[in-house]
Amino acid sequence: MIRIKETEFYKEAIKEFNYEFGDIYVFDGFVISEIKGGINFTWDKHAKYIVEDIAYYLETNGNNIIYISNRINSYSVTPQDWLKFFKFNYALKGYYVVSGNNKGNLNTAIERLFFSDKIKRFDSIYEAINSAKGNSAEVA
Repeated sequence: MIRIKETEFYKEAIKEFNYEFGDIYVFDGFVISEIKGGINFTWDKHAKYIVEDIAYYLETNGNNIIYISNRINSYSVTPQDWLKFFKFNYALKGYYVVSGNNKGNLNTAIERLFFSDKIKRFDSIYEAINSAKGNSAEVA
């Protein structure tokens, strides 16, 4: 697994948000998160701040954004918190998970129970970004 800063794509980031619990990189049409290891990622302690910052910065509720979770570290997600995301009328054009291990597959399977749209899983950040770039042309 590779950090976005270690790729040629990093120079295309238009904004970077650095939190105590992880880093978020904003690109044209997609966002990449890299959450630190050992975090129990929840809506109230983490996701709410990311979503609010990105929504304010991009002036969108997210319906034209693909969110890429680059799971370079081991952390847990509270999957039922997706319900809070939708409760506040946020949306995503797509949700991609980059994970090179079987534990990531299990976490993604559990998240699918609460996330209303399809989750795409990738083995590399390059595959996810190339897919997002191909899809970002569809943004109206």
